[in-house]
Amino acid sequence: MEILDYLRIAVGSEASDLFIVAGGAVSCKIKGQIEAVGDEKIFPQESERLITGLYTAAGRDMSHYLSTGDDDYSFAVKDLARFRVNAYRQRGSMAAVVRVVAFNIPDYKEMNIPEQVIELAGVDHGMILVTGTAGSGKSTTQACIIDRINRTRSCHIITLEDPIEYLHRNQKSIISQREIAIDTENYLTALRACLRQAPDVILLGEMRDHETIRTAMTAAETGHLIIATLHTSGAVNTIDRIIDSFPPTQQAQIRIQLSSVLNTVVSQQLIPSKDGGMVPAYEIMHMNSAIKSLIRDSKSHQIDNAITAGGAEGMITMDQSILNLYKAGHIDSNIALSYSVNPEQLKRRMI
Repeated sequence: MEILDYLRIAVGSEASDLFIVAGGAVSCKIKGQIEAVGDEKIFPQESERLITGLYTAAGRDMSHYLSTGDDDYSFAVKDLARFRVNAYRQRGSMAAVVRVVAFNIPDYKEMNIPEQVIELAGVDHGMILVTGTAGSGKSTTQACIIDRINRTRSCHIITLEDPIEYLHRNQKSIISQREIAIDTENYLTALRACLRQAPDVILLGEMRDHETIRTAMTAAETGHLIIATLHTSGAVNTIDRIIDSFPPTQQAQIRIQLSSVLNTVVSQQLIPSKDGGMVPAYEIMHMNSAIKSLIRDSKSHQIDNAITAGGAEGMITMDQSILNLYKAGHIDSNIALSYSVNPEQLKRRMI
């Protein structure tokens, strides 16, 4: 089969990812389970042919991939879908994982994203962080928030992504989507430049180093809304990761700055559901005076208690979210406990 045949199968089976790795069959991930496409194993020559086909479909030069062994890019196939590709080498042969991205922005209700997360689109300044492990749905959550802003507010939205996944069409807002390494050099250069491009909202695909984090916090201080991601689990880990990325001599000042610009941390994970699919669980931390003080005073270990106490303000802990999914019959008890932050405590609450 040709690469386009595999892509059509992936889209038709509602797969999230397509795997091309020599030594096994081409496979799809469907509802969290990996399933082979056919019975035939592919070998290095075949994987090279398929991955060369991906580059041809994308109209992209292979020189960077051939010289470094890694490459990230995205492309679209008319009347089919968009695809995000991570090409890499393994055991000396070419391999790739292809993420399937629908043309349309997904309906947040169908994705089980809580209304209080989408309502963050009404925030007009400060920093909103969407966090979680790879593949936890951060990009989809961000896209849904941006879509709500686009539909309801008159703004200039600039997205900095590596690579671009969801394509947004101008509605009430103007959206400029910039892809790292194609439209701009890197996140830091793009972020500094976009501050001169009259943005109201800046979506930052990832904060990878302390210079990018510092620039993002400065932008949030000057009246912009920054929506960014970090590969962390939970608000406490997120705050600690940001502060620890700076030299010790700067951390006290960063704590003060972060406590003043941070608006919300949304942490998410995808959990296997009883129907064979995946369902998201969310921790939501909104800033209040208590949490600001805990960040400034280096007492981030107490933030979980503040989130628990902040239910009336729209906050929820990850374990409470998981408990709600269990009580609603979406997940079974063993899965709930395996994904929880504090299994022993959650087990007592499930009785």
